[in-house]
Amino acid sequence: MKIFVKAKPLAKESKVEKIDDTHFVVSVKEPPRQGKANIAIARLLAAHFDVAPSCVRLVSGFAYKEKTFEIFNS
Repeated sequence: MKIFVKAKPLAKESKVEKIDDTHFVVSVKEPPRQGKANIAIARLLAAHFDVAPSCVRLVSGFAYKEKTFEIFNS
């Protein structure tokens, strides 16, 4: 399943907000440097969808706030 994420790095708390079935706003405490925020977003999405972190893959938007992730079933 592909989902579209608006990333909010350097937030006060880490959370996933569902907009609709495929659009989410994900806030993480990590900075947007060296991929740290992307890794934190992937881990948070894995926990939200109850899958292993290896089942979440960043498809596009590595350096942008608008990202596309793919979620695989384990």
